[in-house]
Amino acid sequence: MSRRLQRIFVFVLFSLSGAVFCLAADIECVGKATQVVEGNDTTFIFRDEPALRSNIGAVDWYTSDGTLYASGMEEIFPEDGCYRVNNIHFCVQTYKGIDDLDFTIEATCENTLLHVTGDISSRAHTYSLSYNALAWNTEEWVDSAATADGKLTKTIVLPALYGATPIKLCYDEEIREKLDLDSACVENELKADEVQAVKHELTSLATVRGNENEKSNERNRPTSQTLIASSEYSGPLEVAFYSNPTPAAMYYRWAIYKSTELLVTRNDQDIRYTFSEPGAYRIVCAVNNSHCTSDSTEMSVQISESYLAVPNVFTPNGDGKNDEFRVAYRSLREFHCWVYNRWGKLVYEWTDPAKGWDGTINGRPAAEGAYFYVIRALGTDADKNASYSMKAVYTKKKLKADESVIGVYQMSGDINLLRGRK
Repeated sequence: MSRRLQRIFVFVLFSLSGAVFCLAADIECVGKATQVVEGNDTTFIFRDEPALRSNIGAVDWYTSDGTLYASGMEEIFPEDGCYRVNNIHFCVQTYKGIDDLDFTIEATCENTLLHVTGDISSRAHTYSLSYNALAWNTEEWVDSAATADGKLTKTIVLPALYGATPIKLCYDEEIREKLDLDSACVENELKADEVQAVKHELTSLATVRGNENEKSNERNRPTSQTLIASSEYSGPLEVAFYSNPTPAAMYYRWAIYKSTELLVTRNDQDIRYTFSEPGAYRIVCAVNNSHCTSDSTEMSVQISESYLAVPNVFTPNGDGKNDEFRVAYRSLREFHCWVYNRWGKLVYEWTDPAKGWDGTINGRPAAEGAYFYVIRALGTDADKNASYSMKAVYTKKKLKADESVIGVYQMSGDINLLRGRK
């Protein structure tokens, strides 16, 4: 039998007997082995006694420092170390497990440290970890499967963990699988009372007025509980704010600013606040415990200046268009409208600016023609002590501060009732 056929026969024999084949140029592994390549370095890792074969016939084998290890040999049984054959450099290693592997957990504000015990110096072992990390899903914190891997060292650094979780550490998974060895894993648990890190997600729910698709005479009306930072809203606007903390949180700090002015501080987990005056507001929240503090989060709310405009005609004919005498408004805190006929008799009055007069008197259609209205209203931007007895203004205008009439509405005029056709 030729030498080439002999080599093929021997390789097939070892393969059929369960040998794992590995190759670096002209060097083959004999027996259960796997090959690890890192950059330009090749290492043959054997399950049992290392055995190497040259597939180009008898060669001289040298150690990495140039010392002749074996002369004119086709197969050798080397010790652990590094070798060279025909300028081919490689290392050989007998696989050694870590019988006493274990780890402890140290949770801090910034990260989670796994302190590994056991003899891990025999080779550059790899590890893989599996655990649960809390993740925010827009509504609540939920367990999310997380993994990590790398070179096994005495201390493994993970991100901060915000909830209790089992942690499973396995080492050399890929190598052990190739060597037909059982997986080697240890488990520990980060308990709830050991968690220190805290985090939170600030959310809010606004109190809406009316239905989302309902026609409204209120401008900038909040129609959705979800606040949009770039939008202005008609006040007063009531909003509930939720800190949504992770389990280890104990204390809460809220601050509400109008521009740079601090308006209020609170220490409850969740708060509710009514924004009345127009302007730009910031809502800032932070949570902490006796060890850790989360990063502050904030939201913004923009409240519109007050506005009041009155039409000069309405058509209560049941066609769904302009059927009521209603004002257009935003950010009012007080409102009162009186409607009189041509003889000065009061025919209707109301105090909710979102409502109006439907053109009836005592349930019967009122006659067409001109009626006279009087409106007294205060905007949320009016002085807190403002009253209707102040200087009358017929359209809202900004005057000098010492005139104190911003947001005060004292208006009167004609409203024409025309029925027409549907």
